[in-house]
Amino acid sequence: MRVGIGYDSHRFVSGRPLVLGGVRIPFDTGLAGHSDADVVAHAVTDALLGAAGLGDIGTHFPADDERWRDADSIELLRAAVRILEERNYQVVNVDVTVVAEQPKLRPHVDAMRARLADALAISPDNVSVKGKTNEQMGWVGRGEGIAGMAVALIDAVRD
Repeated sequence: MRVGIGYDSHRFVSGRPLVLGGVRIPFDTGLAGHSDADVVAHAVTDALLGAAGLGDIGTHFPADDERWRDADSIELLRAAVRILEERNYQVVNVDVTVVAEQPKLRPHVDAMRARLADALAISPDNVSVKGKTNEQMGWVGRGEGIAGMAVALIDAVRD
């Protein structure tokens, strides 16, 4: 078994939808990024790739590659899972913490868990998503953006 940690953050911008964990969240701003800027999917992708010793999301889906412009980050996560499968790994579980003052995430957590679980080919029971505030401290606390952290456990596929 191997463990990986992922982190991602993006600043808020006008004119883009807010997508977290593959779910479109009703909010007045979205996140800046080359892809859809889904900090949840990006953090999970980094955690998985890190657990397998395969670098990070930018190694496999670089921001300077136009193929990934406005990409659906759940599809990038699915691709990362395929990369792990090619190396004989399977996802066991993931745990995600989203740090944001707004919007409140509780109403969307179950949908995020379901979307992530589907992309990871695991049960939603093996996916945890938690929302936390930064208690109005720092750039997240001032409402300038959102950060996400993830831990992933992978295991070698056994015959």
